[in-house]
Order: sequence, then C-alpha cells, then structure tokens
Amino acid sequence: MSLQVELEHQRNVLIVRLRGELDHHTADNVRLRMEEAILKSTVEHVVLSLKDLIFMDSSGLGVILGRYKQLKAKGGVMAVCDVNKSVYRLLEMSGLFKILAVHDNERAALTSLEVVS
Repeated sequence: MSLQVELEHQRNVLIVRLRGELDHHTADNVRLRMEEAILKSTVEHVVLSLKDLIFMDSSGLGVILGRYKQLKAKGGVMAVCDVNKSVYRLLEMSGLFKILAVHDNERAALTSLEVVS
C-alpha cells in the first residue's frame, strides 16, 4: 500500500493528514513535503492527523522527530491526533509522547494551539 499526504494550512498551523503506510518507501516524500511547507510559509505549528495511517515504522518516527526539531528551532509546537492503536503503541514505545502532545481529534489539537476557527 502507498501513502497519501494531505496538507492544509489553517492560520499559522500546518495540518498534515496521512493515509496508508509511512515506511522507508514513503518517508522521504513526507519529509520533503512537510519540510517545504514549513519553510515556505508562515507555519509555526504542525498537527499530524494519523486517523487513516495504518502502519508506521522507524523511518516514520525519524520523519516526525526531524520535523519536530525543525519546528522547535522556530519556536513552534507539534501535536498528533486521531492515532490508531498500533501506531499509538509505536509512538509511546519510542518516547515521542514525552515531547509531542496527543489529542483525540483535529479540533482538540487545534484548540490546544489556540487556532480554532
């Protein structure tokens, strides 16, 4: 299975919706698209919506951690939402929840960043 990436800007937040599998075959595409969107716009924060992400491996963790560091250097924040059980477990075991906020849905994530429209 492949990966579909949807990017949406809402004020100063980039919402990234991933559908499919985030693995070593698809990680570079996600990294490049997110990096470009963060650099070329007024993005201060990122919400990763993982509702339709059915699989992720360590390459996906690397993409998330790298974009987290990129945002943090700009003074921004990253949050994740709508995480299914298997991906949640991977994020939890990796320790990423120590640095990333997790929310039930996009609205809750946006509210935490104070950008609900």
